[in-house]
Amino acid sequence: MTGEFWALLTPAEREDFTRHSVVKQWRRGDVLFREGADSDWVVVVQTGRVKASCHTAGGSEVVLAVRGPGALLGELSAVDREPRSATIQAVEPLTALVMPLPEFEAYLSAHGRVAYLLMRMLAQRLRDADRKRIEFGAQDSTGRVAARLVELAERFGTKHGNGEIKIALPLSQDELAGWVGSSREAVSKALGVLRSAGWIRTSRMSVVVLDLEALRRRAA
Repeated sequence: MTGEFWALLTPAEREDFTRHSVVKQWRRGDVLFREGADSDWVVVVQTGRVKASCHTAGGSEVVLAVRGPGALLGELSAVDREPRSATIQAVEPLTALVMPLPEFEAYLSAHGRVAYLLMRMLAQRLRDADRKRIEFGAQDSTGRVAARLVELAERFGTKHGNGEIKIALPLSQDELAGWVGSSREAVSKALGVLRSAGWIRTSRMSVVVLDLEALRRRAA
């Protein structure tokens, strides 16, 4: 596993985490956590990706983030003992380490460095949430779609020798619309604009980034 929480741990810290966890698998579409439910375990993703989302009073889904291998899930509720703040759903077949909350608390007590890393992670996610709120007020739909494609390319993209970056995107246009805070029609139009500019190429469930710097500029 690489990226996020797991990549920050030492071999000894990983071994101890694994020893106090069990491996569990989910199918695409399975729900790991449900918004408002009680918290009793945390997860570290080994393979696959998940989406974190909430629902508005009107029933619309708002996608908050996409997480992949190495990500720690459920940590906020583990820290504050409040109900789950979001629904976590597998968007690909998923394998993960599952640690019950009492064992996680004991793990943090035994590994003070990890507790500090967790504090930094929560601060970074707060900054990321603040940045996205600014995006919603300052950018149009095309800019927000460009920003999310940049994020996906940097975190999950596969680079090819010709400079292209392929993003295997296990999200529907409706889900992408919920992530950027726009309608499905607006997202479809934004993807068309980015294609016409020669910055991306799209196909079913995947996007190929042809000009990452141009996307960054459009996102900014």
